[in-house]
Amino acid sequence: MMFVSLGLGTVVAIALIAVVSVLTGGKATPNNGTTSALVGTHVKNFSLGGLNGGILHAPWTSGRASVLIFFASWCGPCKSEMPKVAAYLRTHDPSPVEVLGIDANDERGAAQDFVNKDGVNFPVAFDANGTVTSGVFSFLTVPETVFLNAKGVVTRVYFGAIPVKELSQGIKSLKSL
Repeated sequence: MMFVSLGLGTVVAIALIAVVSVLTGGKATPNNGTTSALVGTHVKNFSLGGLNGGILHAPWTSGRASVLIFFASWCGPCKSEMPKVAAYLRTHDPSPVEVLGIDANDERGAAQDFVNKDGVNFPVAFDANGTVTSGVFSFLTVPETVFLNAKGVVTRVYFGAIPVKELSQGIKSLKSL
């Protein structure tokens, strides 16, 4: 009986590994060990209200490569990520690449306080209901960072809080496209 249990456990483990492999594309990338089905896909255009007013559009609609940084004020990893990202972007010009923050599933006041506290100086879209975050990008969690070429094709996705070194390398690779 013990051998039957071990055999069934092994079969279940192998099946789970196969399912995860299929869902993740069966490959890893050098960034944080994961990849995304978004890589290589064209992302549809979107517009969201800006956290500071106005309407923000997907940067590729104007032919600019872009980095989208998804975050929220209530997100623990975002609280450690954003001050470093904001400080880096205050001292390093990403042009011609456009950086756009997307605050997801948040309260407007909390989001505003969060970006003010961290000195965020790049545009931030307010995605209160996750329309873009979970609807367009299918993200269930934040933080996530997406790199897109000037045509809106995803070149890379970084899951979790992005280290400044990874952000810098991602921007550099977009500049060379």
